[in-house]
Amino acid sequence: MRIYIVDDDRNIYSILKQIITERKLGEICGSAENGQEALEDVASLKPDIIIADLLMPDLDGITFSEKAKKLLPDASVIMLSQVDNKEMVSKAYESGVEFYVHKPVNAIEIENVLKNIEASQTMKRIIAKAQDLFAGTPAAAPQTGAERETVRPSSLGMGKPYMQRLRGILQGIGISSESGSRDIMAIIEYLMENDMDITETTLNELCGRLGQNPKSVEQRIRRAAFAGMVNLANKGMEDYADPVFNEYAGRLYNFEQIRKEMNYIRGKSDKHGNVRIRNFISGLLAYCREM
Repeated sequence: MRIYIVDDDRNIYSILKQIITERKLGEICGSAENGQEALEDVASLKPDIIIADLLMPDLDGITFSEKAKKLLPDASVIMLSQVDNKEMVSKAYESGVEFYVHKPVNAIEIENVLKNIEASQTMKRIIAKAQDLFAGTPAAAPQTGAERETVRPSSLGMGKPYMQRLRGILQGIGISSESGSRDIMAIIEYLMENDMDITETTLNELCGRLGQNPKSVEQRIRRAAFAGMVNLANKGMEDYADPVFNEYAGRLYNFEQIRKEMNYIRGKSDKHGNVRIRNFISGLLAYCREM
């Protein structure tokens, strides 16, 4: 992955460079200390990932992100900031930012974010190639009534405010690039649109409504939810006052299980924390209904 860094603090640049280089997370193809200079660079360098500071001279990170995404729609933007304001975080995601990472920089979080983006971009390329290969395939037969009742991830109503909030939450806990995040969004949309609670159905039935193998869907969701717990555990280890940790650790997960995962990461235990998927989905549903 070709990575471009925009930050007027050279210490942050040095830390990011060390993390990326030592952990072999990609190639730094360029850097700048302000947004305007960076825009000129990225247009020609075409990086896969842009890491940008929120507060920069000449051009703030949000405006930079909007302009960078117009130049490079396929590039992923990671925003770095010490700002905890929820409105500012929301504006960052609306500008096209894929991940919002709080300073001070956490090496494990940066590694997880970059690996998630790499996996997501690889999948997009595979899908694009498959679409090219089958571009001449005859149109599929009309769907039956039963088929129309299934939830299609490709038809997610992202224009709906609660879906935008859901996407922001998944990005906040670092799992928006996980394959299971699309399944999670599809399930939440189904529950919202049908005014249902998770207690009114089974997880297997919900997964089956995605029109795929329910077990495969549930496995993807479990992997994504677990990745979110690991990300939050790392944030909590770095700073118990981290706003993302405080906002989501207790509402989406069992706090004792997150502490258990912290002990595993520290090497104090050989057992991971457990994720209760129904509680996780119920927590996301509650956030969406607060809109």
